[in-house]
Amino acid sequence: MSKRFIILAVAVVSITIAIGFFAMQPAQVPDTETSNKSTTGAGAAVGSKLSEFTLAALDGKTVRVAPAGSVIVLNFWATWCPPCRQEMPELNAFARKYNSKAVLLAVNIQESAGKVDEFMRQNEYTMNVLLDKDGEVARNFRISAIPTTLVVDKNGFIKYRKSGPVTAAELEGVLNGL
Repeated sequence: MSKRFIILAVAVVSITIAIGFFAMQPAQVPDTETSNKSTTGAGAAVGSKLSEFTLAALDGKTVRVAPAGSVIVLNFWATWCPPCRQEMPELNAFARKYNSKAVLLAVNIQESAGKVDEFMRQNEYTMNVLLDKDGEVARNFRISAIPTTLVVDKNGFIKYRKSGPVTAAELEGVLNGL
């Protein structure tokens, strides 16, 4: 093998590892004050109040997401994301088991309704999906890596935030701790 080929191979492997490392890092979310001020990104950090938002569901209906006396689980994801695909069976199982205790909303970021609908049908997932077509909601929640999951208590405060795949058992533990 030529020296040039070996150097090129080492460089490609190093860049790939670096990209993977940074992609798996948890979202860095600055501390935000819980107050009545309206700020971009309010409701992004654990301990802050959920910022109300409205998105379209897969069926085209508009869904308003706001603190309403029930636990809300928000999962930001995309069909092309391997860790998102890995956690989908867990999220679907959680949504089925705890549908009377928590509302799970899978917020797809910047993909077409057709593509998302096809993915959900092929995998026989039944959870509620919202479409963040322009990524504005994800930006407001400072989502810098997917999947990212937030759990909001009945009073509208974010109690849990995780970047990376989440399991049904993890969500069950958070739910039981509220």
